Amino acid sequence: MQKVLVDSCGWVAIVDAGIHLDLELGDLVGNFELALLPKVETELSHLEQKRSNTLLLDLLMQKSTIIPAPSEAGNHTDDQLVALAVENSWPVITIDSRLKARLMEAGCQVIEVAQKRRLKMIQ
Repeated sequence: MQKVLVDSCGWVAIVDAGIHLDLELGDLVGNFELALLPKVETELSHLEQKRSNTLLLDLLMQKSTIIPAPSEAGNHTDDQLVALAVENSWPVITIDSRLKARLMEAGCQVIEVAQKRRLKMIQ
């Protein structure tokens, strides 16, 4: 089973686009399990409180495993995501251009929302 890391903005993009996660992500990586950092969970909780529409956090939590942040990666969410992606060869769902650039530079796979309705793997 392929673990896939979730970045906050990546999850927001998936929800806003109305993407059927199981179908789209399954087509890209096969059987998957979402991996969620505690900082990402906190960021999404704060975002949901400010939005008028839901972020489907219950769905995300049902499909995710909370994983501890690597201690050597520091306190910034992007640093933690890059460290885990490099260490475990896990793709990251994000639309953050700076994070994508860092991941690509490190040789990691990125999954992004393309054409506002599909997921696309960038290698």
